[in-house]
Amino acid sequence: MRTFEALPKPVTPRRIVVANQKGGVGKTTTSVNLAAALAQGGLRVLVVDIDPQGNASTALGVPHGEGTPSIYEALLDDMKFEDAVVASPEAENLFVLPATIDLAGAELELVSKVAREQRLLKALREYMQDHEVDYVFFDCPPSLGLLTVNALVAATDILIPIQCEYYALEGVTQLMRTIQLVGSELNSSLRLWAVLLTMFDGRTKLSAQVAEEVRSHFADETLETVIPRSVRVSEAPSYGRTVITYDDHSVGANAYRTVAAELAARAAEEQA
Repeated sequence: MRTFEALPKPVTPRRIVVANQKGGVGKTTTSVNLAAALAQGGLRVLVVDIDPQGNASTALGVPHGEGTPSIYEALLDDMKFEDAVVASPEAENLFVLPATIDLAGAELELVSKVAREQRLLKALREYMQDHEVDYVFFDCPPSLGLLTVNALVAATDILIPIQCEYYALEGVTQLMRTIQLVGSELNSSLRLWAVLLTMFDGRTKLSAQVAEEVRSHFADETLETVIPRSVRVSEAPSYGRTVITYDDHSVGANAYRTVAAELAARAAEEQA
């Protein structure tokens, strides 16, 4: 069985929203593969699936059919996280709070709830009092509704995946405005922590140009490692797997493990 290098623990637990207004940039792919890579490095990781499509739950091999205890019950019915969190078969120390199709109506149902923007934060804090967690990843829907706002309020950090294609920064400006608004009104500790370049094709000038543009906009935040275009990365979710376990020697798996090590090193050196 392959062994992996142990990764350093963060100074404080990190709660990360993987966000981008633009669709198809690899948000869910980034969430599940980084979560699996960090867990393989010996860290305890929780993925909170807040997208009604439940793609993160699928990729992590976790059942999420209708009626499964899920994030919906935690947000709307005050179910404790521990009654819905399940272990992922993708890695030891990797846990998932799944999403079901019930979540599709949650945006409207949350409107009438007291402290509606802070329900996820409250439930997560209770869970983390009794459960050791080094990293939490929130996989959000591609919209800025109450589900995403709940994740932004519960998070300490934002990771933005940006694909190396035309209009790469489209939507990022609006996202930055939202981050500032949530930061000033609801979560003063929220900050942009990392930017990850995805779908990089070293054979094209376009990828190099986009990478240069992103690094000029986010000089401190952009990670050194880029995620290359990879058939294996695209195939893995259809098998209910992350690329980390689907083909652990592929360029995509190696890239995500390198990114995980880069993030772990950052988190071990700084306070959230």
